[in-house]
Amino acid sequence: MTSRAHRPLEDQEFDFIAGLAPGPVLAYFTGSWPKAAAACAAMDAVVAELLTEYGSRLTAVRTDITRCPATTRRYEVTGAPTVVLIRSGEAVATHAGPLTGEEFRTFLDGHL
Repeated sequence: MTSRAHRPLEDQEFDFIAGLAPGPVLAYFTGSWPKAAAACAAMDAVVAELLTEYGSRLTAVRTDITRCPATTRRYEVTGAPTVVLIRSGEAVATHAGPLTGEEFRTFLDGHL
């Protein structure tokens, strides 16, 4: 399986993509307001790099929290960036705030 990164336009698309995933889903919640945008932009590069390493083990779904309000509430996301590792529709691990590449690797290794 190759990694898939999407920007769902609505909650139903998030549910559809996550439902098709054969394994864990890394939901990467971003924000477009000025304070969040800078932190999310820095995380974009980290996520892209990690997908080259972990893409065969998970599906990545990138979404803006203002565009998917029901999904944001379901996973109790209160800020951006936030990453949520999901298995069978349930959050198994969450991290709010930016992560360095090494911190992200530790997060993934501890929960995959």
